Amino acid sequence: MASSTVSTLIVCVLIVLAGCVGSGDIAAGPTSTTTDSTATQSTTSTASAESDVTVEVVDVVDGDTIKVVMPDGARETVRLLGVDTPEVYGSNTPDEFEGVPDTEDGRACLRDAGYAASDFAKERLSNRTVGLRFDEKAGERGYYGRLLAYVVVDGSEFNYELLTEGHARFYDSSLEERARYEAAELDAREQGVGLWACATEGGASGGSDATTAKGLSVSVVADAPGNDNENLNGEYVRLQNDGDTAFDLSGWTVSDAAGATYTFADGTTLNPGDRLTLYTGSGTDTATERYWGRSGAVWNNGGDTITITTSDGQTALTYSYD
Repeated sequence: MASSTVSTLIVCVLIVLAGCVGSGDIAAGPTSTTTDSTATQSTTSTASAESDVTVEVVDVVDGDTIKVVMPDGARETVRLLGVDTPEVYGSNTPDEFEGVPDTEDGRACLRDAGYAASDFAKERLSNRTVGLRFDEKAGERGYYGRLLAYVVVDGSEFNYELLTEGHARFYDSSLEERARYEAAELDAREQGVGLWACATEGGASGGSDATTAKGLSVSVVADAPGNDNENLNGEYVRLQNDGDTAFDLSGWTVSDAAGATYTFADGTTLNPGDRLTLYTGSGTDTATERYWGRSGAVWNNGGDTITITTSDGQTALTYSYD
């Protein structure tokens, strides 16, 4: 599994929550915070692993907002400094993301990029012990009272990872890391990775468009963080019903070009406005999540074909991505 491109497509077929509100967190003056002055040597040349306090992550709200428990037991919401990921709960404004067209395709692409950023954050941060590092230029709290911090996990600065992986834009503000963060965003834009794929091909992130009368959307995240075979739930296919009619997916299948096939269980329904994510690895099925239970990665980072077939053997759609 090779490239680091998140391939996303909105495909319509006949049968087809308080997150990135970064702009409101204008830095206020520092508040008094007791820290335990822990520090860990970085394992990468690009990540700063110094931290002022160690906390427990109890919820990942979206790509740039988490909730934590402080050493004294207090619960805090943390807004990640210097980054802004696309919205998943509200609408996106394409002109905030350089080069992304202000079109329906552009907004839809950013929406999917927001979900990809949230999934990336959940994979890296959920239920983890992490470090927080504050920035004297930004202050410790924003306008809404949220902590403003760099998050350190596994010896890496997660805020910076969001930028290098193309999951976030640099959020222009006063902070010590400004020059490095601006350079990271520019590099990701030039490579067209992550959300910056939305700036090409009219806002579509790969593949060819196919439209019919109704509304099932399909997207794929093929490149999981790290080794794909060691992070099977970091890759997934997601279906969304943008139409007005519920779809009974009982017996429908999802397969790749090599013939690996997943079959939806009886009673699987995708209601209007709902999303259903099929993860490659193992987990507990829910109304919005299904787990394939594979022992190895399925979706090729360099390109593959998704085929969705109905219970009576009819091809509902095929989607090839590069």
